[in-house]
Amino acid sequence: MREVLLMAALALAGCHQNLTMSDQKKLAEWERSSIFRNGRVLQTPPSGSVSREQDTGNVLIEKPPMTLALVKRGHERFNIFCSECHGYTGEADGMVVQRGFPRPLNLHEARLVAAPDAYFVDVITHGHGVMYSYADRVPPADRWAIAAYIRALQRIGAPTGQMVR
Repeated sequence: MREVLLMAALALAGCHQNLTMSDQKKLAEWERSSIFRNGRVLQTPPSGSVSREQDTGNVLIEKPPMTLALVKRGHERFNIFCSECHGYTGEADGMVVQRGFPRPLNLHEARLVAAPDAYFVDVITHGHGVMYSYADRVPPADRWAIAAYIRALQRIGAPTGQMVR
């Protein structure tokens, strides 16, 4: 009984110890503040940011024209977001796989070569299998760029060295 009372006293003593978080002053969006150089509390979002509420449907549905600039952008984005699992050539031999994590799909598989570009955009957006969604990391336009680069990888050739058409 004594132990129970001691535990209860310790538990109650721990409540609301972090007063700086629970009782901190909160500024309304119209108030002035010295925190930012412009003196405003409500800041303008950085260019290129996408609100969670913003409808990105058109960007995801409308496939941009295939250009060298799009493929180059896709190459850059693929190396940043995809290569850790899929490897730099799309052969599913990235560093994460070499460390013992599950092997992703080889992007040179016949099924993926035959898949429409929108399939890759959808997988980046919603995830697939153990791959989680990259919707919060990769902007919609960059998803199409990655899909274009995957197509370029597939055209360069399958792991066997044969051209994929």
